[in-house]
Amino acid sequence: MIERESAADIEARAVRWVVRADQGLLTAAERAELDAWLAGDPRRAGAHARAEAAWVMLDRAKALSGPSPSPARGGMVRRGLLAGLGAAVAACAAIVVVPRLLSARYGTAVGEIRRVPLSDGSLAAINTDTVLDVAMRPRLRQVKLDKGEAWFQVAKDPQRPFVVESGPVRVRAVGTAFSVRRRDGGCEVLVTEGVVEAWSQEVGAAPRRVRAGERIFVSDEVGPASPAAAPIDITRSLAWREGQIVLDGEAFAAAAAEFNRYNARKIVIADETMGEEKLVGWFRTNEPESFARAAASSFGGKVSVRGDVILVEAGE
Repeated sequence: MIERESAADIEARAVRWVVRADQGLLTAAERAELDAWLAGDPRRAGAHARAEAAWVMLDRAKALSGPSPSPARGGMVRRGLLAGLGAAVAACAAIVVVPRLLSARYGTAVGEIRRVPLSDGSLAAINTDTVLDVAMRPRLRQVKLDKGEAWFQVAKDPQRPFVVESGPVRVRAVGTAFSVRRRDGGCEVLVTEGVVEAWSQEVGAAPRRVRAGERIFVSDEVGPASPAAAPIDITRSLAWREGQIVLDGEAFAAAAAEFNRYNARKIVIADETMGEEKLVGWFRTNEPESFARAAASSFGGKVSVRGDVILVEAGE
């Protein structure tokens, strides 16, 4: 049986991360390591926030204390600061997180999928080529989705609704799980737990309630359509969270477009008729060539790779 990490161990690790960050910018590898550590346990985000708040307090105290110590005492002072930081972390559990942790911008590159713990205890899974702005306010938790797709596991807080904004589209929840994907002219919303309300500010109609196992498209200009029950389709549509694409009768052209979201090397289908072929299968998002060859072989096509193009043509 694996022992759960103790609260004291989490606080100590958070302190070490804050000190490392203060000594200079984290490298890409260190940042990835920190993100993975934060995502591994919901308690860690709070510990990290408290450590940063305590470090700010110590920085202020150090600035007010007078001249810098002599080099001979540097090691002793550093140990004293670390000890003080540990004590301050324990003492500031009720302190509001410093502002830069309450507002954050997250972006993913093409092919990148991130899991990000938010400061309110919620979790965001961010899909490829996505940009999110998160602002935690006293009475509102606000997320702006500029482009792309994200799934949210929302911590319950009836006093602070969780609202995702994308263009004029709004999706509101208190404690639930749902995804929002920005598409041309609106957003697709999939609900995996609880209930959300969806609407467009361009339309005067009342918000539409969407329940677990339902999906809905919210048009920027027309507003929400009627929710459709599709629990199996929702599960397949959210397989990207595990780095997967699951096909069950999708057209080859539509499937290729989905793979192209995740990869710099793009699938190009030479024959329009070929793009209408239906496919079934399970694939990794980062293996477009394997997918193209499997698809082509199922209907007698051939594949050639030319630079950043995976060309699929009819067979001889």
